[in-house]
Amino acid sequence: MKNNLKVERAKLNLTQAKLAEMIGVSRQTINAMELNKYVPSTVLALKISQIVNKNVNEIFFLDKKD
Repeated sequence: MKNNLKVERAKLNLTQAKLAEMIGVSRQTINAMELNKYVPSTVLALKISQIVNKNVNEIFFLDKKD
């Protein structure tokens, strides 16, 4: 799974640490998601989508390999 999390986070001028604090995870979790090394749970993806005001599938999407 790929994502646009870094782009959407930057549009809101949020640091990884601030976004992590807002959704209750570590900064390392946000970093891993942005590097496509961690696939978030449905609940976590929904929390992120609410913060960045985008649909989940506008942030997270399947790669051709998926």
